[in-house]
Order: sequence, then structure tokens, then C-alpha cells
Amino acid sequence: MSIIDASRMQEIEARYPEVLHRSFRQRFSALMMFIGIVLYGIYAVWFFDLPKVISEAHWERVGIYLSEWVSYDVQPEFRISGDKITIKYPRFSPLGDNPNPDWVKTNPDGSMTVSVSGTSRTVTVTKTQAIVTAHGITIPIDIAGDAPKIVGSEPVPSWMTVYDDNILVNLGFAGDASISTDRVKIRKRFLGWANFVFDTHSPFFDKPASEVISLIVSGPRLDPAQSNLSLAFDNIWNNGAWQHGDVWTKLFQTIVMAFLGTLLGSLVAFPLAFLAARNITPNRLLNQILKRLFDFLRSVDMLIWALFLTRAFGPGPLAGSGAIFLTETGTLGKLYSEGLENIDNKPREGVKSTGSPTILVHRYGIMPQIVPVIVSQTLYQWESNVRGATIIGAVGAGGIGLKLWEAMRTNANWENVAYMVLLILIVVFLFDAASNALRSRLMGARAK
Repeated sequence: MSIIDASRMQEIEARYPEVLHRSFRQRFSALMMFIGIVLYGIYAVWFFDLPKVISEAHWERVGIYLSEWVSYDVQPEFRISGDKITIKYPRFSPLGDNPNPDWVKTNPDGSMTVSVSGTSRTVTVTKTQAIVTAHGITIPIDIAGDAPKIVGSEPVPSWMTVYDDNILVNLGFAGDASISTDRVKIRKRFLGWANFVFDTHSPFFDKPASEVISLIVSGPRLDPAQSNLSLAFDNIWNNGAWQHGDVWTKLFQTIVMAFLGTLLGSLVAFPLAFLAARNITPNRLLNQILKRLFDFLRSVDMLIWALFLTRAFGPGPLAGSGAIFLTETGTLGKLYSEGLENIDNKPREGVKSTGSPTILVHRYGIMPQIVPVIVSQTLYQWESNVRGATIIGAVGAGGIGLKLWEAMRTNANWENVAYMVLLILIVVFLFDAASNALRSRLMGARAK
């Protein structure tokens, strides 16, 4: 083991003072940063009152909304008038105009039994009672008086809520029942999306897939004016419940809005970026004016631009394209100009030394360096604007965003919301994969 004497130690200390004699900031910067993050977290918890927000949040709605995204319900209503029990379905029932489901049975004594979830959860409606079977117990409810009343002295189970003129029975995901005097309304839930292909007005409705294919391929014409294939496509495209044609048209509008706005923004930002770059255009006043213009255009959010333009031009995709164009002019202008300011000046000076005009200096001394950056940033912004176009559509700028907002406002068509969200996700994934592939090919070509 070697021993270092005092003079050697002093020499090392003098040579490397930044290692052996660190400042207070260097020694405790990590600890101070950690303490700052903890203090900020505590402040955020206090400022937003997170404990109260979490405790008062309606977490049960999360499950309700998620279940409605992947399911639908049928709501038969039983009305008792004298000795007669009649069943009525909503006007736009997913079962069609003449429903006769196998889960609703008429008993020999005239009563009706609804199988909400097999035989374990049923509701039987008689002339005087609604008999609920669930969770291993059977509870009769008298509905012949002034208000529904549970028969018997047993305690009311937790899944049953008693109001003054109504008793609500919660049967879990399978559905529920609302029982009042002379009326029982049941909601039975099914997994899946009802009538996604053909609605109840289509001649193909409620037919097995094999029969539909047979009709399309070789069956007799259902409509003398067109073939069965054309009729099937027309019924799918104009499905009244899902509105596939309108949804897909609005989705295409969103894609076109994103493409047009990004394209126009890049075309305007490209020449302005050369004027804003200090190493390309040595005019400080012009540089600052254009950079502040870029800051202004991108500091106003795309949603705000969409609000302005919908007031000016009315709702529609033109306002959406204009909002994307203005935002992208500022964003891409800033990115392009910063990329130009970071280029290597040696190729540019080499081309200039040959006596070439300015346009050739830009073409051969600047463009080979900046094109990959420009294309990469433009592709990323285009992909991002597909998502942005969905948001601005909600304020009337056209596209699928407006359709999505309309479906959410009803608070009853969450399966339609799930359908449109799924389409948006697929489009975003496809554009992300396409832009990544183009960027990879571009960078690979440059490497070669």
C-alpha cells in the first residue's frame, strides 16, 4: 500500500479543488431538492384539499360508467290494472318493435317472472305483489296499497332501498328493479353492444350471421330496387342506433383537419423560420419580431383559436383547420428556427466559398442538416394534432369531437362514447406507427 506525504496531498488538493473542497450547494443540492419536492407535495395536498376530495368523490360512478361502456340494458315495465298485467318496453328498445324475450315468462296463474340473472336473481310480478329473489333470499313486496310495502318483519337487506313511494332493488351488474304502486320497472343488463351492425328497422335485424350471409350471397332480393349486398351496406352505414356513417365521416373530417392545419402551418412556418434564425438572417429586429409572433401564435391555445374562429366562420371543419394552422405556425416556426440556429456552419461556408448564390447555399449547406429535424417535428405535430382536433371539435370546430361531446351530454349513450373513443385510439395508434416508420426510414437514409 502506497503512502502519500503531506506535500503530495497539498499538490492534489490544489490540482482538484472542485473534488476535494466542494461548496455547500454541491454537497447538499440533492438533499435540498428532495426536501423541496416533499414540501411542494405537502403544499399541493393542502392547496387542493386532497383528503376531502378523495373522501367525497363518487367512486361508484366509475364502475357504473365502465359497465355502461361495455354493456346495454333492456327495461321492461309491468303495469297492473285490475286483474290484468301488461308489459311495456321503451319506444326505442334494442329488442325491436315486437319483443318477446325468453327471459320474461308468463306463469299459469297469470303472473310474470323476469330472470334478471339466471334463476338466482328473479322478479315475479303478480296482481298484488312483486316477489324479489336475490342473494339466496326471497322478499315479497305488496304493491296493491297506497305505497309499496315489504311483507314480513325481517330487516331490509342492504341491496334494497325503501323510499316513500318507491322501493329500489339493486341486483348488481345484472340490473335493478324499481317497484312502486301498481308498477314494476326492471332493468336487465347484457354484455356487448346492442344492434351494432343492423338496427331494429333493418330486414336483417335479429337474424343469425349465417342467414345474413346466405341472403347476401344467393338469397332473393329483399328490396327490388337494390341488391341484398347494397341493402346490407346501406343498413350498416345508416344504422340509426350507432350512426356509423356519420361517425366515420366525422372521424375523416378530424383527420383532414389535422392534416390540412399541420400542412399549412409547416408551409408558412418554413420560410419564416429562415428569417427568424439569427445565423441565417442577421437582422435582429426582424428576428425578434418573428420570434415574438411565433410565441403569440403558440401561446394562445388551439382551443381558444377554435372558439374565435367558430364565432367568425361558424361551426365546422374550416374553423378547426384554421385553429390548428395558427397554432402550428407558431410551434413549427419556433422549432424550425431553433433547428436552423443549431446547424454546423462549416458546410454552409464551404458552399459559399465556391461563389454559389444564396439559394444554393441554403440548398446544399443548410437543407441536408435541417430536413430530418423538420420532417421529424412535423410528423410528430401531425400525430399530436389528430388528438387535438378531437378536443377542439367539442366547441363546434367539426370532426368527431363534436359527435363525442353530443353523446356524452346525454349521459345515456356511453356505449356510443366507447365506440368513438376506440376509433380515436386506433387512429392515433396508426398515425403514431406511421410517423415512427417514416422517421426511422428518414434517419436511416441520412445515416447511409
